[in-house]
Amino acid sequence: MSQRSVRHFLASLAVAGLALTACGGDDSSSDVSVTESEISLVPSDPADESKEPDVVLPAETPTELVITDITDGEGDAAAEGDTVFVFYVGVLSADGSRFDGNFDGEPFAVTLGQGAVIEGWDQGLLGMKAGGRRQLDIPAELAYGEAGSGDAIPPNSAISFVVDMLAIVPAIDPADEPEITNLANTGLLSDLVIDDLVVGDGAEAKAGSTVVVQIIAFRSDTGAKLVSTWGDPSPVTFTLVTDGSLPGIVDGVPGMKVGGRRILNIPYADAFGEAGNADLGLPEKTDLVLVVDLFAAF
Repeated sequence: MSQRSVRHFLASLAVAGLALTACGGDDSSSDVSVTESEISLVPSDPADESKEPDVVLPAETPTELVITDITDGEGDAAAEGDTVFVFYVGVLSADGSRFDGNFDGEPFAVTLGQGAVIEGWDQGLLGMKAGGRRQLDIPAELAYGEAGSGDAIPPNSAISFVVDMLAIVPAIDPADEPEITNLANTGLLSDLVIDDLVVGDGAEAKAGSTVVVQIIAFRSDTGAKLVSTWGDPSPVTFTLVTDGSLPGIVDGVPGMKVGGRRILNIPYADAFGEAGNADLGLPEKTDLVLVVDLFAAF
């Protein structure tokens, strides 16, 4: 399946449920054959979004990166290539002037080691664990250097951050995509059917949670594979809200724990509706089967 189809599928997940009515689920099982691949997962813990922590200003302007762990966290340490989800607040090291932060907003995701953020972050977030809090005092040469950044960060400014680590998702190998067969169902479903192939032991996804997942989609009538997100280098991240995702996912993912793998047999009314989705190869009035691996929930 092409990357265009994968992106279309992900976009569809975000908008297809807007005019549909969510349904309940049960614990019925399917006749499934699965070849599991080992998944290394990291637990996640939500930060307190209502309170932005104070940044303790360094006694002297930092000339090298200074890392101070305030809370250690648990699980595996963040490594190069991992995608991390954080809350943060940043100030000028000289006088504490705040220039950025997201504790009252959405978590920020960054893949470490790709140069997507300042070098002080790429270096400074390594070794953090989920649930941890760390202060980074970053010299100008590892921040915005002689150029500075707009009016908020003057040239040659050292900057300081407090960062809360919500979740760590290791780099995903497309070769780890599970091989699952025997997913065809006889007749149309009237209710969501849930089947847990692997029960996780990490944080639990709940209604309203932000989740990081990989998804494989199948036609329910034939069991034919439609699309998989496993080949996409970026984690699939969305929020389990009734006005933003497929109703079958909103109802089907809560209760999963990080490390889990679940099959969702979704009635077409709670998937793409009577029209189906021609771009994905899903005919009209055809139920949808999703295989969901949960990598983080917060």
